[in-house]
Amino acid sequence: MLEGFKDKSVDNMMAGLEQAKQRELWRAIHALGIPNVGMQTAKDLSRHFKSMDALEAAQPSDLLITKVGKKGGVSYESVISGVGVEVSESILSFFSDPNHRDWVKAMRAAGLNLVEAAAAGSIEGVSGKTFVLTGTLPTLGRDEARDLIEKAGGKVSGSVSKNTHYVVAGEEAGSKLTKAQELGVAVLDEAGLRSLLGT
Repeated sequence: MLEGFKDKSVDNMMAGLEQAKQRELWRAIHALGIPNVGMQTAKDLSRHFKSMDALEAAQPSDLLITKVGKKGGVSYESVISGVGVEVSESILSFFSDPNHRDWVKAMRAAGLNLVEAAAAGSIEGVSGKTFVLTGTLPTLGRDEARDLIEKAGGKVSGSVSKNTHYVVAGEEAGSKLTKAQELGVAVLDEAGLRSLLGT
């Protein structure tokens, strides 16, 4: 048994790593089983760091911006959307463990893909941009829209922030549309999204 892991954890990792071999970097990140790092966060980390080496070497300042208020209070701002204090601590703690670093070495030796590849269908105006989906679109389901955006090199987030580039709004869009308007974020309907995607 691999040191530092229970039997079930090893079985789960081996199954995940077999899928990750020669595939996207995010699959290898997800297969590690880092606490609080699910599939979407693994994708976000992959896009940001571009390689397992960079993620493994990440420092606190690579994940969080520390802000000190006028009264001395400390707050943190995410460098990567969706990666807050709890997730950042999980990542830093995971890679500080020698057993986990040895496991990453084993991944390299096994020939797993540990570098982010450019999206095959990257589209200018979409690639590297953050989208938020809200409401019901006329013909596209939520998962279908997400898939089209991600295949074009974009990212889909669950919340609107100053880092959001586009909000795609359908019927009954609600509070996300309101926040986008308050922040001055560009709002697209389905036709606008399709125009960006060239579909």
